[in-house]
Amino acid sequence: MVAGEASGDLLGGLLLGGLKRRWPQLQAAGIGGPNMQAQGFETWWPHDKLSVTGYVEVLSRYRELSGIRNQLSERLLKDKPDVFIGIDAPDFNLDLEAKLKAQGVKSIHFVSPSIWAWRGKRIEKIRRATDLVLCIFPFEPAIYAKQGVNAAYVGHPLADVIPMQVPRAQARASLGLDDADTVVALLPGSRRAEVQYIAPRLLQAALKMSDMRPALRFVLPVVPGMRHVVEPLRKQYAPGLKLELLDGRSHEALAACDVTLVASGTATLEAALFKRPMVITYVMHALNWQMMKRMNYQPWVGLPNILLNDFAVPELLQADATPERLAHAALAWLDDPQRCAELHARLDALHGTLRCNTAQAATDAIEKVLAG
Repeated sequence: MVAGEASGDLLGGLLLGGLKRRWPQLQAAGIGGPNMQAQGFETWWPHDKLSVTGYVEVLSRYRELSGIRNQLSERLLKDKPDVFIGIDAPDFNLDLEAKLKAQGVKSIHFVSPSIWAWRGKRIEKIRRATDLVLCIFPFEPAIYAKQGVNAAYVGHPLADVIPMQVPRAQARASLGLDDADTVVALLPGSRRAEVQYIAPRLLQAALKMSDMRPALRFVLPVVPGMRHVVEPLRKQYAPGLKLELLDGRSHEALAACDVTLVASGTATLEAALFKRPMVITYVMHALNWQMMKRMNYQPWVGLPNILLNDFAVPELLQADATPERLAHAALAWLDDPQRCAELHARLDALHGTLRCNTAQAATDAIEKVLAG
């Protein structure tokens, strides 16, 4: 198995739980993180080795990433596993999967690349690389079926883990927050480059919100291993802000908060499953942004908006992601309880659609591939 970042490690840990219930003697190894290790996964490289974003960052580390992939493929072809599962990270995993499949190793990709959003031609590579694509969104298998790619909808594992009824009071008590507090969660992403680009905007936005409403409480969950990146940014961009840095605990932060400023990615879906009002943002290297804009097929980048087929929550991207706009967009949620209630109802229905016992459904699909 290969998971390339914190969200992939989370998904991998949930999947491994289902696989080990079916096959208690299962042995799993490769690239992963703490959630996978908790399921007995043997880590040959840590998942954060692959945690890069955008063309510029990938190019700067191409030699290192290529070296890891070559060493991994050599090891797997020397001692072939029963199945290889690439978890997201398509730019790393699809080439590896294609090489393994060509040598007779069953190859499965968990989490469909966003071919419906951008880089649709990648479906040709997916056909060559995979025996099965495990899709986490209900509209995806039909896209693959038209192209002759074996795909199965298994729901989103986070929809199984996150409770339908948000444990707000419990989360607040755990974080030392009072029930009467108005809480803002800042989620600047899990990769180093994301944090470096996005955290300054969120911290400055929080400072402006605090100036306007001093009673606000702020929490920022820090991905393991990233505190040394976040701390200097906090001192530089939000000196004096009443902000609590949490070691991980993003789910508690989302359950506890009244609104979140969140980087586009898996965290936006987590915020949606916690039925939280949000402002989605993203900032990247200017060259990456120009390339992404040219290839994007949809008007939305945030998963909640894509799944709801609507601008249900605001998106402030790149030049539009100013601290002022972020602050005002977040405060607008706090000032409109009716709008928040309407969003809650839509996100509650979405949660039900995505809740499919993913670990079991994925294990069933994988078992069919192994038996084929």
